[in-house]
Amino acid sequence: MKALRWVVGTIGELLITLGVLLLLFVAWQLWWTDVTANSEQAVTIQALERGFTHDAYQPDPSATQGPAATPDPLATLKNVPFGEAFAIVRIPRFGADYARPVLQGTDHETLGKGVGHYVGTAMPGDVGNFATAGHRTTYGKPYADIDKLRPGDFIVIETKTNYIVYAVQRHVIVTPDHVDVIAPVPQHPGATPTEAWMTMTACHPKFSAQQRYVVFSKLMRIFTRAGGLPASFMAVPAGAVG
Repeated sequence: MKALRWVVGTIGELLITLGVLLLLFVAWQLWWTDVTANSEQAVTIQALERGFTHDAYQPDPSATQGPAATPDPLATLKNVPFGEAFAIVRIPRFGADYARPVLQGTDHETLGKGVGHYVGTAMPGDVGNFATAGHRTTYGKPYADIDKLRPGDFIVIETKTNYIVYAVQRHVIVTPDHVDVIAPVPQHPGATPTEAWMTMTACHPKFSAQQRYVVFSKLMRIFTRAGGLPASFMAVPAGAVG
């Protein structure tokens, strides 16, 4: 009987220890990854902003079109290396201070550093579908409030050369196998694109990967950095979540 009590007591202690370890893991996953990711992403944004300010696009003098060179305003967004940050996304609905880096790629490591861009989809402002993904929980959760976006909300993509403004049109909730949401014409695979779209994807519901919450936005305007972005596009709407 004494041996049995010892076995039961030992098992009980092990279960308690396991429970504590699980609680610590959950705390790390839900809280500490946000703390570290937010700090790292803030550093990335600061580095991008410095680069945008002091490293303006210079046209390649060897590339000429007709009698004079015509610089491509989006040229610096071509052939972005995997894992590299190349833009900042600002969403007034998420608050005046909301800003997240956009990086090339959507693997686990990249999504831990900000918003990921699906390789092979259009770049910001280009005709086609600029498709992105972001966490709703953990690692800074850049798309935590994706379900709060409303038709007409502005999404501003800031690059080295431009401010690219999209306006939210609609959303869908699909299973992960519906990859047509990131097609050049969203949800119309094989169709030839004639417009510029942005797609945001995130797991749904929160703390689950059973579905995807998808928001489609359409290009409104492109403003050069030299000309600046009108303040109206960064106005925080009523009912903002930030």
